[in-house]
Order: sequence, then C-alpha cells, then structure tokens
Amino acid sequence: MSTSILKSAKFDPKVKSYWMVLGIITCVLCLVGIPFIPFVAFIIWLVAGRILAAMSANLLERKLVVKRGVFFKEEKSIPLEKITDVGLSQGPLMRIFGLYRLSFETAGQSGQGALVSLLGVVDASEFREAILTQKDNLTAQQPTKANSDEPQSQVELIRALTYSVKNIEQMMVTLLDERK
Repeated sequence: MSTSILKSAKFDPKVKSYWMVLGIITCVLCLVGIPFIPFVAFIIWLVAGRILAAMSANLLERKLVVKRGVFFKEEKSIPLEKITDVGLSQGPLMRIFGLYRLSFETAGQSGQGALVSLLGVVDASEFREAILTQKDNLTAQQPTKANSDEPQSQVELIRALTYSVKNIEQMMVTLLDERK
C-alpha cells in the first residue's frame, strides 16, 4: 500500500491576525477582560505562530492525516471511505480575513459537530474538492457484490430469522407450561 501524499494543506498566516482580533473581541465583550487585552494580545502573538506551524493536513490515497498541537500533540487519521461530509464554512469575522473552516464528519462518529476542523487552509475549496474526488475514486475502485448473490444471502437471512423466531416461540410455550 502506497502512502504517497496526493495533496498537502497550506495554512494562511492571516489566521494569527484572526486569532488576535478574536481574543481582543472576547476581552472587550467580557468587560472584566479589558485590562488584560495587552497580556492576551502578547500571548496570542507569542503562541499563534507555533500553533500554525504545528498544523498539517495531508491527503493520502486512502486517508486524511491531520496533525496539530504545540504542547499536546494530536494526530488523527481519517479513512476516506468513512468521511460522510466535508463542510466549508465562513463566519463574518473570517470573511473579513478571507479565511474558511473545513470540517470533516465521519460515519460512526459520536456526538455533535465535526470530528476534525481546520481553520485557514489556503484554497480551502480546492482542498475540499481534492478530498471528495479521491474519496469518489476510492469508492469506484472497490469491488461491489454481484446482484445475484444478494437474493441468496437475503433468503438465508430470512431462514435464520424464522428459525430464531420459532425457537423463541417454543421457549415461550415451555415457560408458560411451567407456570401452570
């Protein structure tokens, strides 16, 4: 199995400015945080570059590998056949900075929201299309079961279910007879 990288995501440096403005707006809205604006801005300025440098997303033949984290490293590998939706969103503040958020939802995922979300991918719609195209190519390559096999397996399933129901009925009759 080849693990060649088909496409890598690049992240827009404007994400740092976005985080800075978001932090300042949060401080202003909290009112109590207004005196802390210089401290918050300094911390964001210090850490944002490292966070952005630690983020990566690589599209491989069969999966999407997302890495991020400065203090707590995180790596998620999402099989393409499990991806059910690749969302592309942009809030009002993101629109000002020209940023998009890509969110990935998968089959079997528990909880609300996206499994993985990437902010500030350069050419986000192009990266999204590359993922969806590779997912479609992968799905097209997978062999499908012959239609002639399906009715036979369905008949076998019905037989097994009928057998189980008859056993349950027999057990119920036995239990009722014992009660009498």
